[in-house]
Amino acid sequence: MSLQELFPTRVYCAPLQRGATAGLNRQMLKEGRQLRADDAAGRRWSQKNYPGGYTSYASAHRLQDMSPTFAALEHRLRPHVTAFAQAVDWDLRDCRLEMTDCWINFMPRRTRHDLHLHPLSTVSGTYYVRVPRGSPGIKFEDPRLDRFMAAPPKSARCRVGNRPWVTLPAVAGQLVLFESWLRHEVAPNPVPAERVSVSFNYHWFQAR
Repeated sequence: MSLQELFPTRVYCAPLQRGATAGLNRQMLKEGRQLRADDAAGRRWSQKNYPGGYTSYASAHRLQDMSPTFAALEHRLRPHVTAFAQAVDWDLRDCRLEMTDCWINFMPRRTRHDLHLHPLSTVSGTYYVRVPRGSPGIKFEDPRLDRFMAAPPKSARCRVGNRPWVTLPAVAGQLVLFESWLRHEVAPNPVPAERVSVSFNYHWFQAR
């Protein structure tokens, strides 16, 4: 008998770099807090769309162009994005992957991030800046879920790759990359301290 795994969904997890990232994280946290204080439009948008929290998604979503600190993050992400592209066998000989969006998220207690995907992007991801103990991870949905039809329930000892939902823990200094069509969410934060992350998108363009 030959049992093959077809059409796998790849999710990439790794530390941003070897050694400490504490200095970069402190600076991003400092700049993010200042942006939140100054960004009245972002706070209004967050009040309606991200209740209890703050995200610069709708107001300052190209932080890599606004701040040397976030540009440094982009620089450190490049080898990881390249490794992910190789893992999914994309042919990038005549094109390039480029960061199109980068924004910061502050998730205090009871704030959640509802199920969504990132349209018009190729690779999406998140980098964890501050993760208090007990903060929620990122939860991914099996993209075939609406086609399971008459499938019986999964075993209590179901392997991770066969589960309909998988939650990956959030760890400060680590990043997660995935193809932008993969739906994901973050459960309400159960702890009083803020969970802080930077999210980003990449798209591919013809090489100049």
